[in-house]
Amino acid sequence: MPFPLLRVESDAALPAEADVVVVGGGIVGVAAAYYLAREGQRVALVEKGWVGAEQSGRNWGWVRQQNRDERELPLARHSLGLWGGLDREIGADLGFRRDGLLYVTDDAAELAGWERWVGMARGYQVHSRMLGAAEAAARVPGGARRWLGGVESPSDGRAEPTLAAPALARAARREGATLHQSCAVRGLETTGGAVSAVVTERGTIRAARVLVAAGAWSSLFLRWHGIPFPQTGVRATAFCTEPAPGLFRGGLSTPGFTVGRRIDGRYTVSIRGRGRIELTPQGLRYARQFLPMFRARWSSALSFGIGRSFFAGPEALARWTLDGVSPFERTRVLDPAADEALVRAALTAMAAEMPALRGLRVAHQWGGWIDSTPDAIPVISAIPARPGLFLASGFSGHGFGIGPGAGRLAADLITGRAPSVDPRPFRHARFAEADLGAPAAM
Repeated sequence: MPFPLLRVESDAALPAEADVVVVGGGIVGVAAAYYLAREGQRVALVEKGWVGAEQSGRNWGWVRQQNRDERELPLARHSLGLWGGLDREIGADLGFRRDGLLYVTDDAAELAGWERWVGMARGYQVHSRMLGAAEAAARVPGGARRWLGGVESPSDGRAEPTLAAPALARAARREGATLHQSCAVRGLETTGGAVSAVVTERGTIRAARVLVAAGAWSSLFLRWHGIPFPQTGVRATAFCTEPAPGLFRGGLSTPGFTVGRRIDGRYTVSIRGRGRIELTPQGLRYARQFLPMFRARWSSALSFGIGRSFFAGPEALARWTLDGVSPFERTRVLDPAADEALVRAALTAMAAEMPALRGLRVAHQWGGWIDSTPDAIPVISAIPARPGLFLASGFSGHGFGIGPGAGRLAADLITGRAPSVDPRPFRHARFAEADLGAPAAM
């Protein structure tokens, strides 16, 4: 593993029956399992590898409202409120600190976009502030540049990706959920078109309700069942430094790098919007739906190429049977390599813009696979074509911050209780309806 991840004990025996099976041990899946178990549901949480080992443990840890798409903002606000109480509720430190987030830029168009966002967000009781050049410079201790301006969100914060999903999984077990790691789900059994069981590599669990929260693997899993889900992956890179002076708390994003202070005294560093899209069979399948997104947001920041993911992984062609080895067993943990060029670029930019951090060495570096939808909005929804099946995936790089709220909403939909936020923007059917809207600027 490229980073120290808190490990969680598994249950020895697979249950013969459950009220709900959750497929996937990322932040959304474990949050859903936790809230379902608290309501008395018999929950089995099944993960092909280890809890939090893929993107939920590889992100920056930012818990933000700032710059969210308007459709996602109510869920982000709800989730931020949940983050604020989870430590006390489950009796474990998730590393959540409401220390604020700051974005700075020299791009007048980007600054104008942030100003429009701030005006919109006031209607949702989100009170971010625009900053002029002098204020932006004052917010960056030891900074060597004078920015055109920026935007700050004092009520946002960050949590620790290596702690959060595992701690929530432990809490779900205390509430009665069972956890099964290194146990891949191969597929579903149906009766009369409705879900009736989940088939794993270790046996079958009878269940009438299943939540697929499998991150980058969700589209492949659903496609095997004849259910389309447009999803593509972006290979991202991040690293953490050795312990360093505490110049500031919270997170800072500049055009050249992003940096966030961790609770262990290190910094997590990356570059906003930078990544690589690899040509894959799944990517080609959904290319037409993703083209507007690439044009609107990412085309200038992404590189493209062909890599191993064309032949193996969540977007490759794959065939399997319920009684045979599945792709989910062949790749227990999706562990793409870090892009060395991006690591060097971020270190160079950070040293130039914040001389006090010059000379910091890299302690860990890693790659991640960000599962994205054409409108950069997740699906948190029932799948009407398959009664009993629910999906929470496609979080497009936003999943960690809204993970608790997304899990809570998924649990609401599964149990039929009044949803915590309006679920309509997250419905799976919007892809067939072509109701995607324009992706928001980040």
